[in-house]
Amino acid sequence: MSSVIVMGAQWGDEGKGKVVDWLSDRADYVVRFQGGHNAGHTLMIGNEEYKLSLLPSGILRKNKMAVIGNGVVIDPTALLNEMAGLQKRGVAITPDNFMIAENAVLILPIHSLIDKAREQLRGVGKIGTTGRGIGPAYEDKIARRAVRLCDLTDGAELKKQVSALVAHHDIFLKTMNIDYPSVDAMTDELLKQAKIILPFVKPVWRELDKADEAQKKILFEGAQGLWLDIDHGTYPFVTSSATAAGNAILGSGLGAAFNGYCLGIVKAYATRVGSGPFPTELLDATGELLGQKGREFGTVTGRKRRCGWFDAVMVRQSCKIAGIHGLVLTKMDVLDGMEKLMIGIGYDIDGKQYDYLPASPALQCRAKPIYEEMAGWQESTRGTRKFRDLPANAVKYVKRLEELTTRPITLLSTSPERDDMIMVEDPFVMANR
Repeated sequence: MSSVIVMGAQWGDEGKGKVVDWLSDRADYVVRFQGGHNAGHTLMIGNEEYKLSLLPSGILRKNKMAVIGNGVVIDPTALLNEMAGLQKRGVAITPDNFMIAENAVLILPIHSLIDKAREQLRGVGKIGTTGRGIGPAYEDKIARRAVRLCDLTDGAELKKQVSALVAHHDIFLKTMNIDYPSVDAMTDELLKQAKIILPFVKPVWRELDKADEAQKKILFEGAQGLWLDIDHGTYPFVTSSATAAGNAILGSGLGAAFNGYCLGIVKAYATRVGSGPFPTELLDATGELLGQKGREFGTVTGRKRRCGWFDAVMVRQSCKIAGIHGLVLTKMDVLDGMEKLMIGIGYDIDGKQYDYLPASPALQCRAKPIYEEMAGWQESTRGTRKFRDLPANAVKYVKRLEELTTRPITLLSTSPERDDMIMVEDPFVMANR
């Protein structure tokens, strides 16, 4: 089998969309396995910019099968809007190149209302949710009251399920004086949407098993990053799904993915959007410079991202937890022209040194970075496609990151452009070793 799992090894926004798009040229199937339309991928293809939230990046490549797995929660309105927007731009989306798992959970209109109301109640303790209903939908999934895509085939049963779900949330919604669509209105809208969506719905686990048996190359596309993982992230400032590579198996139904190669995507520096601890954050002119040069604004929300130095401790921890085999370094060109660079190599927490980030939120918030300084480079790396053409100090930086994270850097992205990539090793070749 030849499968590659792509996941973020920081707090998301590492550039997974471009990397997946670039790798999808070598793949046959591209599979989303967790998250929802809270994810955001920006792709540059020639002079065209594409922003994807729910659809797999492989949808922009011809002769590829884009797949939304059962681990994804789907807002049908957002899905149809995103599909329509791409189709208007000439992107073909048919059952021949796109399929959705029949057991994927749906996000209903009340989920977003609940999400926003809860975040408002948290006040200064808000977790930074996008307000798109992702968390409440996952809650209903775990509580076994969710509506799934396969339920759209029977109008009477669908109405019963929507009624039960609404009955559970009704007390909270009324307490918060929130008006929400009626059961009939939500059911009728879902049945209208079903006419468009159901032709794409399949038993994805079965289709992927066939693809595996036919020795097709399968690329798994993660959303967010390890440090937003519900179990291993900076809890409670995390997303509502498991972002680690292991969830590619559960979120798609293809158990053989364990035999694949896992790529962790990291920026040459670090960013975070929303609330939560960020040990290497820079609240100074350097942080502002990184944000401006890197155009650090959320694809989904437009929120300004917090910026800081590369945290090798967190990335090394990501590699250990998620089983990452190799790293992809993105936005190398943002560091061009900087005289010195700092790398986080440890933490000081109340006078005690740590070589990992502990799980306690209180300790995480008190973690002060221990830095190692390196010389920067003045030459431009933008658009470089051969490793030997990088400035000497840029090469030293890459090599030092490899040493500190204990993982090889197999790919380097040197600009937002689709083909500005340095391939040290082919992940699909590595997957077969």
